[in-house]
Amino acid sequence: MNKNSTLNIKTSQESVLITKGLTKSYGKVQALRGVDLQVQQGEIFGFLGPNGAGKTTTIRCLLDLIRPDGGEALVLGIDPQANPIAVQQRSGYLPGEMELFENLTVERQLKFLGDMRGQKADWGYVRQLCKRLGLDLKLQIKNLSKGNKQKIGVVQALMHRPELLLLDEPTVGLDPLMQQEVLALIREARSGGATVFFSSHILSEVEAVTDRVAIIREGKIVETGETSMLTQRALHRITIHFLSPVDSTALESLASVQVLSRGDDMSVTLQVTGVMDGLIKALGAYPVSEIETSRPSLEEVFLAYYKKENG
Repeated sequence: MNKNSTLNIKTSQESVLITKGLTKSYGKVQALRGVDLQVQQGEIFGFLGPNGAGKTTTIRCLLDLIRPDGGEALVLGIDPQANPIAVQQRSGYLPGEMELFENLTVERQLKFLGDMRGQKADWGYVRQLCKRLGLDLKLQIKNLSKGNKQKIGVVQALMHRPELLLLDEPTVGLDPLMQQEVLALIREARSGGATVFFSSHILSEVEAVTDRVAIIREGKIVETGETSMLTQRALHRITIHFLSPVDSTALESLASVQVLSRGDDMSVTLQVTGVMDGLIKALGAYPVSEIETSRPSLEEVFLAYYKKENG
């Protein structure tokens, strides 16, 4: 972005975050290839993509931690390049890899970060957050696990009750119970008036809490819409075990069903796109003993829907 350029983004009072044509390269690697985003006030907006897709680069541009090569951005109505301090003071940011002072206690680290924000943190709220996340304020950071260090990042992003949360993979390194607690905190932040923009490569957590999503792949936004679109595009891998040998070839004719493998007429593994109603009804004609379901990785979802054309 040229420092002397005039922003041409059309805004509305409800728009908290807008980008238009953001580009960024690291040498010969194009990390962002014209990213367009618009996030409304009070939304939980998921930024979804495989690792290396450009999620972290986009967030860092929004906070002016790095400068884009081109394009425009407004965050809370502010050009982050013109006034990054104003944007950062009103935002809560959880980086993908947070740097902490290993010799400090959790409490001293959080107080240091609070001082940097002008002592805006509510310490009663800080203690409440730590209690919910099982984080001991008296422990030294050097003695903490990766998961507990991630909890510090979550607390520092939330502790001053910001208007905008920018969270880069907020549940990474956490056990399933803590992942659910962090998602609950995200919902509560929105209920308190915050707008939440968070990146993830975990499809299920994005489906669980977001209102809308943007999907980024190789630096390009490939789709933006209501989170329900993920359900329609979702893939399921299903292994069906039968009580006796059967001919399961008829399952191949079902819409959105692909046979991946068979096991001696006693089992079959299928890939199902979208809803499974048709498959479930068809299985009523078979002697089924057990059904195992799993979700393919997000990378597999992208390979299924956004493959590059050959040549």
